Amino acid sequence: MTQDDLLTRAQAWLAEDPDSETREELDELIRTGANGELAARFAGTLQFGTAGLRGELGAGPMRMNRSVVIRAAAGLAAYLKAKGQDGGLVVIGYDARYKSADFARDTAAVMTGAGLRAALLPRPLPTPVLAYAIRHLGAVAGVEVTASHNPPRDNGYKVYLGDGSQIVPPADAEIAAEIAAIRSLHDVPRPETGWEILGDEVLDAYLERTDAVLSPGSPRTARTVYTAMHGVGKDVLTAAFARAGFPPPALVAAQAEPDPAFPTVAFPNPEEPGAMDLAFEAARAVDPDLVIANDPDADRCAVAVPDPEVVGGWRMLRGDEVGALLAAHLVHKGATGVFAESIVSSSLLGRIAEAAGVGYEETLTGFKWIARVEGLRYGYEEALGYCVDPEGVRDKDGITAALLVTELASVLKEQGRTLTDLLDDLAVAHGLHATDQLSVRVEDLSVIANAMAALRERPPVTLAGLTVVSAEDLTKGTESLPPTDGLRYHLEGAYKARVIVRPSGTEPKLKCYLEVVVPVAAAVDLAPARATAHELLVAIKRDLSAAAGL
Repeated sequence: MTQDDLLTRAQAWLAEDPDSETREELDELIRTGANGELAARFAGTLQFGTAGLRGELGAGPMRMNRSVVIRAAAGLAAYLKAKGQDGGLVVIGYDARYKSADFARDTAAVMTGAGLRAALLPRPLPTPVLAYAIRHLGAVAGVEVTASHNPPRDNGYKVYLGDGSQIVPPADAEIAAEIAAIRSLHDVPRPETGWEILGDEVLDAYLERTDAVLSPGSPRTARTVYTAMHGVGKDVLTAAFARAGFPPPALVAAQAEPDPAFPTVAFPNPEEPGAMDLAFEAARAVDPDLVIANDPDADRCAVAVPDPEVVGGWRMLRGDEVGALLAAHLVHKGATGVFAESIVSSSLLGRIAEAAGVGYEETLTGFKWIARVEGLRYGYEEALGYCVDPEGVRDKDGITAALLVTELASVLKEQGRTLTDLLDDLAVAHGLHATDQLSVRVEDLSVIANAMAALRERPPVTLAGLTVVSAEDLTKGTESLPPTDGLRYHLEGAYKARVIVRPSGTEPKLKCYLEVVVPVAAAVDLAPARATAHELLVAIKRDLSAAAGL
């Protein structure tokens, strides 16, 4: 693009921009001749995919802003009408991030202008409330404005269809084509009124539904510390806990209320280093049975347990550990149906399902795939996502997951046992399934492309002394999985292991998921098994980093 072309594009965008803030921002870039920044913002357009849209806020087609959102909404409306859904209801939810309310209102206006019916949730609420509302209200689609646990300057746009689950191909490409067909924002009708703002009836119905995940008369004695991570989870989670009869969670006050600046954390993700420090500080003060955290839109649930061997006395459970605990609890409660997980999650779920005689299925990464498993009873993903009530919410739900894990902690407490004790039982029964992740955040996306190319051109033969017995390029798909950008290695030797490498779908990260399985004959063997697994995981990380040129 020449400098003249760049300036022409920027001025045309400026002329259409409905937002005074981004107009002022773009005008300043044009006026000061900030061509490098302009080129970055006009190098293309944010791509609409199965994660919808997600990106940094700002002016221009490569940023999240009202112009981009209006185009996305118009493309979705055109897609729905082409599918014969003219006049159907689209329900819209939003979190408390910068611009979320504006993006939600713009979406409602576009849907109304296109001849669809639109309904806005009454205020910033957890994403699972929106996922529930779609099915509850009989909507043809839903939109959630959120960037989940991304940095403060990001926002996003997540699209669900009428089954209450997120879009998958080919719907994403068909919606993207409709977006690309929009020539000018002036062609998109946006009335000032005409949509409905819902009351609390949908939230009340969701809260009534949360009771269904608990067994009548089960113990409700576990005490918790809870952090909302500056997001929208607090009011809904505390209401759900009160309905269930659990002790009121002790709140991490500094993180309890929504704040789009996320001032106490570098990244508002419970998995990130330091994000749980305030929660652990609160736990040391009140000595609860467990610590629970939601991410900012409350669709994920993190759990921590007392551990005297860890500095500070508290240990975050891995998503795979919580996934196995919830599965074991559901089996104990007599759950039937299919247990499902994504390929990057621990194979322990398959062992639990097999032993219990329930169905098991593996999917591509993301709840958009897990939610579509036929006969789904329980689904989880290692990134702290759990679907424990698929008939209510066909997506991950950090509120109902928190209820279920607190019920489990209560049951164990009545027996004089803990979540850690149950994890030990599972390791003895099925082998120690130890997981870890090598996650590389990049500024330059070519680093990810180069790493994937290096692994494809020169696949590792051994990792940590274990032989790579199979190397699959998942872009070709498998018998049970559609194609995806990823690599999967199975390793064997003294122990079995598995490695999956893939670019993140929502962040500038390369993610490598590692699992080692160490047999455990009896409880006394757990400590040496964990030491062995730790050594192997460290060595696999080292060797994989070298093979990928990282």
